[in-house]
Amino acid sequence: MIPTSYYLILSALLFVVGMVGVLVRRNALIIFMCIEMMMNAVNLIFVALANQFGHLEGQVFVLLVMAVAAAEVAVGLAIVIALMRHKDSTNVDEINLLKW
Repeated sequence: MIPTSYYLILSALLFVVGMVGVLVRRNALIIFMCIEMMMNAVNLIFVALANQFGHLEGQVFVLLVMAVAAAEVAVGLAIVIALMRHKDSTNVDEINLLKW
């Protein structure tokens, strides 16, 4: 059996990689993928701790987070497609359509 600490370390590494990707990259699609990676890192923590403590609440919460992630992807991709119609770039530094 694999110790829970291994899952927590893996999750922390995934979260850090996602956070660095959000902070460093300027492409909107890559930023969305990094946010999804961060959400999946948190899901891994929930599942690992639910398994360790023998409760199902963590796994139920993972299903809720996955539903929110699916909605976020749908809305995010719709925004990116709408922006691509006006500009040829998904660089977040060049996007000023939402400013007043």
